[in-house]
Amino acid sequence: MRIGSKLYGGALALSLCLPVAAQCAEAAGKMAPTPTPLSAYELYRIYGDKTWVWNTGGGRFSDDRRRFVAWVNDKGKQSFAEGKWVVDDLGQLCMRATWTNAEGAARASTCFGHRKVGNTIYQRRQPDGNWYVFRHASVRGDDEFRKLVPMDSVSDKARDLKQVLLSQEVARKGG
Repeated sequence: MRIGSKLYGGALALSLCLPVAAQCAEAAGKMAPTPTPLSAYELYRIYGDKTWVWNTGGGRFSDDRRRFVAWVNDKGKQSFAEGKWVVDDLGQLCMRATWTNAEGAARASTCFGHRKVGNTIYQRRQPDGNWYVFRHASVRGDDEFRKLVPMDSVSDKARDLKQVLLSQEVARKGG
């Protein structure tokens, strides 16, 4: 396989084999480590009291009653979310929130699965996203894990947008 590096080949093999690691290891003629789900405690330690910084905004995973707040500005269209975040012992993190923008509000649930092989953590959007390295065993600069930061860069923006949208709604209703 001369597509790229060994890393690409390993990631490709994992993306194809993560759900069925035992069969892939058998087919390869060797014993591959079995991917295991992260525990709720491990996920809590990764996400708790952190902001996940996205290209268009971010989401805040507050320790306070597992409150989730997000804000995005996608090509000038701003939205905010308020809700909860939950984790389980099956390696799943879910953000359950109501997203609001100038057009209205809608509930959404977005979940990510997490598995580890050794000290490397893989992630995918549920239910059928592709597995990718979330955190290498030796953390790298471009790991998605590094986009989780302690600073809250989201809550004030979400609160301000909520106030703007509420005032616009009051003005539309003539109040």
